[in-house]
Amino acid sequence: MKTLTLYTNPQSRGRIVRWILEEIGVPYELEVMEYGGSIKSPEYLAINPMGKVPAIKHGKQIVTEVAAICAYLADQFPDENLAPARHDAQRGDYYRWLFFAAGPLEMALTAKSNKWNVDGENAMSIGCGLIEDTINTLEGALKKSPYICGENFTAADIVMSSNLGWAIMMNNLEPRPVFTDYVNRCESRPAAKRANELDDALMK
Repeated sequence: MKTLTLYTNPQSRGRIVRWILEEIGVPYELEVMEYGGSIKSPEYLAINPMGKVPAIKHGKQIVTEVAAICAYLADQFPDENLAPARHDAQRGDYYRWLFFAAGPLEMALTAKSNKWNVDGENAMSIGCGLIEDTINTLEGALKKSPYICGENFTAADIVMSSNLGWAIMMNNLEPRPVFTDYVNRCESRPAAKRANELDDALMK
């Protein structure tokens, strides 16, 4: 089996990747990178020249960016059913919402957090468009089924619920019932609880 290493910090999006690794249940090594220290070291910059976490190394393959890492791991370990099969009708939904979370949603939440002015005049040039359109689109999708792609939990839910949960906790997103119910449903999974416990222990 290829060696799988997660480069992370417990106060980062690396918590999302820890979650999917716990869902998959394969052994992995952990490299905790220190802000202002090892995260900018030559050794780590060879892994991710941006000096950011998370990143994974799987054998010789390096993957950065949360959504890309989750998509890669779901495909590498298909027995855990964290992605619809390649010819499944839901595969398109899976890609759509996985990258919606990494693109329009994160852009919208970042804009709200920083109080950026996004109105009709400049929304066309911003990836999320109007912030309320992004949030309302997601709310409409989550009203249709327990998980973002339907009845089955996928890697897209890991990314999506993590983004929503963080935004609600930081008061950057209105805690609409459909959002809080969805986040609670996802975060009640044993793997999510295990991942949080492991990262919380690192912070101590």
